[in-house]
Amino acid sequence: MIHAPSVPLPRWPRLAHTDAPLIPALAVVALLAVPAEPDAATGSTGATLADAASAVLVAHCVLRLLRDRRRPLTRTAAVLLGLPVIGITAAVFGSAGPATGLAGAVRHLQIFVLVPAALLLLLRDRRDARLVAAAVVALALAEGAVGVHQYVTGTGASYMGQDIRAVGTFGATDVMGMAAVVGYGLVCALGLALAPRSRGQRRAALLCAALLVLPLVLSFSRGAWLATAAACTAQLLLAGRRISVPALAAGTAAAVVLVVGLGVGTGLLRERVASITQVTDAPDRSVTDRYTMWVASIGMWREAPVTGVGLKGFPAYRDSHASLALSSGGDTAGAGAVFRRQPLLSPHNMYLLILSEQGLLGLTALLGSWLALLTLGLRRLSRTVRGKDCGLIACGLLIWQLVDFLYADIGGPSTVLTAIGLGLAAWWALAGTAAP
Repeated sequence: MIHAPSVPLPRWPRLAHTDAPLIPALAVVALLAVPAEPDAATGSTGATLADAASAVLVAHCVLRLLRDRRRPLTRTAAVLLGLPVIGITAAVFGSAGPATGLAGAVRHLQIFVLVPAALLLLLRDRRDARLVAAAVVALALAEGAVGVHQYVTGTGASYMGQDIRAVGTFGATDVMGMAAVVGYGLVCALGLALAPRSRGQRRAALLCAALLVLPLVLSFSRGAWLATAAACTAQLLLAGRRISVPALAAGTAAAVVLVVGLGVGTGLLRERVASITQVTDAPDRSVTDRYTMWVASIGMWREAPVTGVGLKGFPAYRDSHASLALSSGGDTAGAGAVFRRQPLLSPHNMYLLILSEQGLLGLTALLGSWLALLTLGLRRLSRTVRGKDCGLIACGLLIWQLVDFLYADIGGPSTVLTAIGLGLAAWWALAGTAAP
């Protein structure tokens, strides 16, 4: 009897089956590139496809837990990830109305609790973490390419009277969206390069990191610059002197060539950098508005120091606590959008936003959770010999977010990426705490 030779199955079905638990997470990252259409009246985008994918991610995680009959988290993981719920719950009752409070609670739970917890439970090993990080790098490269094209062709968002600001597919209403994505991608690429599994991974990661410097510069986002510089410096220090010194020299050389050697917006960049500390000596309008809203946030906190003025309460209390120096809004135009006056609905500082809306209770709970994750992540990284690239990525992303929150807050289509970064940080810090 003659037996027909067995034909091996193609490799991709096996890969698809192996990586099936990660498909929802990868879909969240991929769908961030889909442009969100802003509302014609308010300019806000509302829920996006990436937000819908994050809901699918959470539901997928819950179904897997029910199917496998697993106890989700140990006490340590549950406490650290559940701390933000305390301030969120208390702030709901202080909101102006039930609908407003519930809408804010859903958003905060999505970004700070549910999606990070789901990612923690779905990531099985370092390979999964590298795959998510690689997806973030790919998204950053795609958005960065669009942003560079916008600068070269003059089709970006309006900046200083010119349509040159690189915003990617996020449009003029979310000018910090591309900067956040590119910053995340650069941190992930540098982490993969500093502790690679192979020389090929190092070369590819270094190339990606170098390519992402230019769109980050062209985003003209001061907060993203500072956050990326802080995160990358921390990664270099954590990687060790033998690796960090050559990498730092190469990164500095690439920045000099791109910015100075090629003359990429040097005049505008100097003005942008100088405006970071320019508060009293003829500051630009955005700096004046930002510091004015910071003062207003502190005034709201003094009014309700424990639980704040309620979720999404900043816009309602802003005018009663802000000085006359605050303008009526910011101008947005370019990148395919018509001129629009964008209302100032947040202080552009996550810590002050939490302090004003959730009080000391909310800020202590949220910041305590993040600092605990960073401490556990750094401790694990110091004890790790192999696979340090995942730790460098996780700690780098958390440091990036902690610094960026000094100049930004949640809001806009790119917000769900914050949840992905917190999920990677939680996985690295709490790996092994998911009970079998």
